[in-house]
Amino acid sequence: MSSPNKGIGTVEVALRWDPSTGGEPAHDLDIIAATYHADDPYGEPAYLVHFDSRSPDGTITLNRDSRTGQGFGDDEVMTLELERLSSGYVRVVVGVAIQQRWGRRTFAEVANTAVRISEGRTALRVDDFGSVADATAATVAEFARDSSGAWGFRGTVNGFDADPATFARTMGADLG
Repeated sequence: MSSPNKGIGTVEVALRWDPSTGGEPAHDLDIIAATYHADDPYGEPAYLVHFDSRSPDGTITLNRDSRTGQGFGDDEVMTLELERLSSGYVRVVVGVAIQQRWGRRTFAEVANTAVRISEGRTALRVDDFGSVADATAATVAEFARDSSGAWGFRGTVNGFDADPATFARTMGADLG
């Protein structure tokens, strides 16, 4: 659909955290994007993008994936080319999940977590997960296509107490 309205175009979601210390198992956080069809914008995701995957059309890509939080700069980076996404998709929800393979971990237990959502040089949202410190996963962004075809952004952080697989299935429920 073509429209003269300018909406959100290409977005970058960048996640960072500090590595675990003192011989503890590594902290492994993952960015997950769920894409929804127009006929079921709050149901099951049409597809998910996370570590070792990308969208079928290449519009959503995980560019960097860390399993430890070690290194300089951002630990995980995902690019969403919303302006190229098929008009059959009307909603994309982005979240962060903490892997739970070594027992339940919350954002409060992972040092210096932060997410930055930006379009070009413009920061749309920066958050440290402090409002969802007891959660094991959180949605961090919702992008929705309006009736003109332009993409809008909602940056509300919502915490979940779920393993990554359950979170991925349920993260797109009506976020209120």
